Amino acid sequence: MFLRSGSAYKIILSITFILTAIPCALLLLHPAAIFPDASWGFQVWRSMQNGSGFNMITQVSHTNIATNVEEFKSWWSPGQYLVPGAFQKLFGLDLGHASSLTTIICQFSGLAGLYAFFKKAGFSKFISALSILIIALQQSFLTPFIFYNGGEVLLFGFIGWFLYGCLSFTKPGIVLVVFVLISGWVGFFAKSSFLWMYGAGLLFICIQLSKHTREIKTWLVNGFWIGVPAVISFAVIYLTYISRGINPSSASGGLDFSLKVFAFPLASPLLAGFSFDDMANGFIFHNDAVIFSSGQAVAIIAILAIVSLLLIYFICKKVPNKRYAVLLAIFYAAAVLFFGSAFLRKLDISFEARHFRTVGLLTIPGAVYLFSRAAKVYRIAFGLMVAFTAFFGLKFYILSHIALRTEAVYSTSGIAQQFADKETMDYLRMLDNHNNNAVFVFFSPDMGLEINHNRSITLDPLGRDISINMDDYTYKRHGGPVYILMPHNYIGIRANVLLKCFPGYKGFSLKELSDDYVLYYATEAR
Repeated sequence: MFLRSGSAYKIILSITFILTAIPCALLLLHPAAIFPDASWGFQVWRSMQNGSGFNMITQVSHTNIATNVEEFKSWWSPGQYLVPGAFQKLFGLDLGHASSLTTIICQFSGLAGLYAFFKKAGFSKFISALSILIIALQQSFLTPFIFYNGGEVLLFGFIGWFLYGCLSFTKPGIVLVVFVLISGWVGFFAKSSFLWMYGAGLLFICIQLSKHTREIKTWLVNGFWIGVPAVISFAVIYLTYISRGINPSSASGGLDFSLKVFAFPLASPLLAGFSFDDMANGFIFHNDAVIFSSGQAVAIIAILAIVSLLLIYFICKKVPNKRYAVLLAIFYAAAVLFFGSAFLRKLDISFEARHFRTVGLLTIPGAVYLFSRAAKVYRIAFGLMVAFTAFFGLKFYILSHIALRTEAVYSTSGIAQQFADKETMDYLRMLDNHNNNAVFVFFSPDMGLEINHNRSITLDPLGRDISINMDDYTYKRHGGPVYILMPHNYIGIRANVLLKCFPGYKGFSLKELSDDYVLYYATEAR
């Protein structure tokens, strides 16, 4: 009776709104920590505020620590820092609260856009509402309330509206030209990986415009309406941004023909759509304790790939709106080809389900529709899977928020710092306030955002084997006091290796800041 009620979808939408509004309110009280990608983006924003050009990051020179060098940071798209930066400028916020406001707007925009898209794709209001509730209960949706992940949250805020636009055109015209032109720029501004989604969406539009005819001329004309603005959009992106620096596709690491290369993209509907990768703490790229061995992980992924293929097949076969089926099939195929090729060539792209989130989002309403019409035993199984996913997502958020509120440290940036305690942060702030020519060395880019009057260096953390490229770690000559913050367990061999990376200094001293952190510092030139 409830499922057939005309007001059921309103109740689900209200629940979704409340479940989203609560972490949004808490986020304003306790801003999130930050992913490394977004930290580097904020480092670029800091450099721009200090006089550097657009998207230029100012860094300490390896050849002379007393000088700086500038680099165009094209590895990530600029929206992740420009949107919070705009809020910082407009409302006088710190970066923590500016990124919180960005997350709140994008999360609500993303749910609204997906709900509009699901209805446009032919799903009932009930199926559409239930789908966004499932999305809102997953870890991938709740993660930005704990860690600001930059492009991920911006893309989520935009992708539903882009997909809605892809379904909206039945004939070519100036509105289509504007959509193709602007959506490419906006999507790339949010996240650079949007480009494969852009290509998939435009292919779908081209097919829809010409599907009722076999005339080559009609296909060419319709393709012209799409192709010209698409080429212009991409050319501007390439010439002004991509070509000016290195990015994940800049260099290949060889070839990898292992099973995971092909199975991981094929399994993306389940890995990303229903949080299987999150619940496993990452099958390949681990974001927490390792649950499955590499062999077990690959075997599970292979099984999930087969199930995902069957799921997509039956969704496309059973859903009444064939435009949705075509769109889903195109995006799934595009993701498999794009990331399969990237993994095959060992590009610098991690095996993480977040890269396939759009495929997962597209799959969810189709899966809900499919199982809502299946036999009772399948409906129960699907419901249990969704419930377990929701339990996992809520557990992640609750425990992480408690840790954010009780363990994280806040300083001048307003960002929750994970790699310092209060004693350490207070001492660093004192040093920063009493120096103007010092260099601080950290092992996480977010820590550099707390240094307001001096320069900072970010090094990659050292593993136990201490296998490093000394050229990446060495900073020659002398340039004012140097302060190197290290975890307490670095004392010993790792600390000795790091101190040798600053050959222009002598007489390093050690100060224990807390039970967890120590500071090595030196002022004299060798």
